[in-house]
Amino acid sequence: MEKHEDKYMFGVVKVGDKGQIVIPKDARVQYGINPGDTLMLLGDQNGMAMVKTELFASLVGQIVDDITK
Repeated sequence: MEKHEDKYMFGVVKVGDKGQIVIPKDARVQYGINPGDTLMLLGDQNGMAMVKTELFASLVGQIVDDITK
């Protein structure tokens, strides 16, 4: 794993026949990803990102709370 100013490069993964990838162990440890966790896949024309659904839900909740104040 390479680290530069709080940005990480965990390596390269290959997409299997069923569209599956393996998240490198260093990345799973860094982000607390465990078997059974669900991830949301987000993207735009530039690329994709994965985020744990519980984190995404928490952020949305904070935004809604801020708007309704």
